[in-house]
Amino acid sequence: MVTPFEEIFPALTDRNYHITSAPDRDYNCIAWAAGDISKWWWPGPDLVKEYWPPDVPRSETLAAFQQVFALLGYVPCEGEALETGFEKVACFANVQGKPTHAARQLPAGRWTSKLGKMEDIEHDLHDLEGAVYGTVVLLMRRARPVQERNK
Repeated sequence: MVTPFEEIFPALTDRNYHITSAPDRDYNCIAWAAGDISKWWWPGPDLVKEYWPPDVPRSETLAAFQQVFALLGYVPCEGEALETGFEKVACFANVQGKPTHAARQLPAGRWTSKLGKMEDIEHDLHDLEGAVYGTVVLLMRRARPVQERNK
């Protein structure tokens, strides 16, 4: 049986991802990648429902999303491979270059994503590429917090 996730993201199969949380309307993929499950992060016009860091332009551009993650200590990097001592985020964009999604790398090297208002999943990075999220267009990394390095 094909799940709704597998219909939306054809590269997902019942063997290459698993659900890691229940659905939650309070936060989205950008918040999840940023480590915040209390707010919906998006640069839209709704200042009440959509949080966006005040020092970053409220625009749906890759530059704005890069600035958001830079505020959190991330810098652009090459390659999605796991690097000891670092955590990574990946930004996706559609064919017009508009950001659509962000994922965060887990300590073991797989990736985690919040799928809109639906569940969080653990997956391989490129398994979410396609018509809905487009492709990975930006990778950024920062030093993993010391307490996480010792796990």
